[in-house]
Amino acid sequence: MRVKRMNKEKFLILLALFIICIYLSPLYFLGENAHIRVHDNLDSNMAWYKVLSESGQLLGSTNATISQVINGLPRNAYGTEFSLIVWLYVMFPAMVAYALSQTITRIFAFLGMYLLLKDHFLKNKEHHLISVGVALAFALTPFWPSGMLSTLGMPLALWSFLHIRNGTRTWKQYLVLTLLPFYSSVVLGFFFFLFGMGVFWVVDFIRGKRNYYFLFSLCCMTALYLIVEYRLVYSFIFDEEPNSRDEYFHTRLSLWRVIRLTFKNFVLGHTHAMTVHGIFVLAVLFLSLTIIISKKLWKEEKVFIYFLLLNFLLSAWYAFWFYKGWLPLTKKFHVLDTFNFARFHFLRPLIIYVGFGLGLKIIWNQRNSWKPLVTFFILAQVVILLGFNDEIIYHKKPSVKEFYAEEQFKEIKQYIGLPQEEYRVVSIGIHPSIPQYNGFYTLDTYNNFYPLSYKYKFRAIIEKELEKNKTIRTYFDEWGGRCYLFTDELGKHYMFKKNSKKTLKNLELNTRALKDLGGMYIFSAVPIENSDVNQLELERTFESKSSAWKIYLYKVL
Repeated sequence: MRVKRMNKEKFLILLALFIICIYLSPLYFLGENAHIRVHDNLDSNMAWYKVLSESGQLLGSTNATISQVINGLPRNAYGTEFSLIVWLYVMFPAMVAYALSQTITRIFAFLGMYLLLKDHFLKNKEHHLISVGVALAFALTPFWPSGMLSTLGMPLALWSFLHIRNGTRTWKQYLVLTLLPFYSSVVLGFFFFLFGMGVFWVVDFIRGKRNYYFLFSLCCMTALYLIVEYRLVYSFIFDEEPNSRDEYFHTRLSLWRVIRLTFKNFVLGHTHAMTVHGIFVLAVLFLSLTIIISKKLWKEEKVFIYFLLLNFLLSAWYAFWFYKGWLPLTKKFHVLDTFNFARFHFLRPLIIYVGFGLGLKIIWNQRNSWKPLVTFFILAQVVILLGFNDEIIYHKKPSVKEFYAEEQFKEIKQYIGLPQEEYRVVSIGIHPSIPQYNGFYTLDTYNNFYPLSYKYKFRAIIEKELEKNKTIRTYFDEWGGRCYLFTDELGKHYMFKKNSKKTLKNLELNTRALKDLGGMYIFSAVPIENSDVNQLELERTFESKSSAWKIYLYKVL
């Protein structure tokens, strides 16, 4: 009987891994013709990795700069060289690196959630279907690609910490905690996870449990993150030059909008920690809660209740971080502006899917006639997540090849005929990551960390445009991560494809400020009808079948 159960469990694990492979297959078969996320991916991180790998500053000092971006972007803005994802992009072509990163993340996400549920939450042997099914669903969530295991690695870390806490530790748990910092980010997930583990240890301590192995492992992992992220630590402690994060103002929502955002986040989640839980997972959570209430199972299912409450509290915390009532505190304590404490909600994928597993267990344990319902919920969640595959969700967006348009920009480079380091460009209507990916030196960029003095210099170029439009003025002045050539007529849109009919009729740029920064060319995705007023001359237009853009090349006179 045990052999039969093990065979069934092994079969389910192999089936889950096969489904993950099917999910990943478009990345391997389509390569650059694949469609993947643009926001905070193609428009930024993928280009950053390429720029960094070709800059000669991959191992540069903490004071080094990347000359290709904004006349000298601090090297520290591109993060640590101790991250494995950086080396994937150094060793492999971009899409191969991307596919490998997706594979690593999803396989270890599955493994971590499966082990966590099996060893700590669903120990009953008859619950293997739930453990494997929930782990598969968790591994298919549309996580933020450059986050790596920052959220999806939390189950594996929690599995390790719980074993250490319970006295069932082996070398495997310590190995996991040692390796995770090299494929995750402390600010994009694990700072908040480690804080939670710290609170967990303190509660244990108060209750009389003096588990120093737990404390030791927690301190070691924290110290390792500080070493891996030494550039971030250096910038935070020793870099005295004001940067763009110093003008990040987030406390602007009214109480009513905060309440709405709480429930919106609870149901829909967040783009950087998407869980797609709003239909079937929530149905399981509320059905399980109904069973607990009706049968008074509060004591037996207290862990489920804790996870459900924590799930909601994290959504409320995320929303209230933007409440304007925080303003007096943010003025007094500047770190509340420069560090995004709202990211405690990055714990929610872990919380939601453990809760999903516990909820399915509650339903499973009611009666035999309810067990098919558990299978239905697992299959339904997996199917809906398969529908969130990038190739499906983003099929109307440019493919990777169309987005970066290497053939087209090679033609532009040849037309200009100068070494790329001898002139600077800016873009209108396309992301500056596109020229950057193609080796051009750009005055515009998308980065959350660059000198505040440069932001002011760049603002002078678009000052009149910002005056016309409150939306882009607030977006630039109170955040500024997108240091773009914003215009009133285009607003917060930066992807005008070659079939666009949009034109710029009343553009007002400070061309002198642009030239002072070294700007020689503008790559515009739309025609500028009053180019002569802005001391711009249309040199030529460029189109390519393999590109999503039509580029109007303007020279700054």
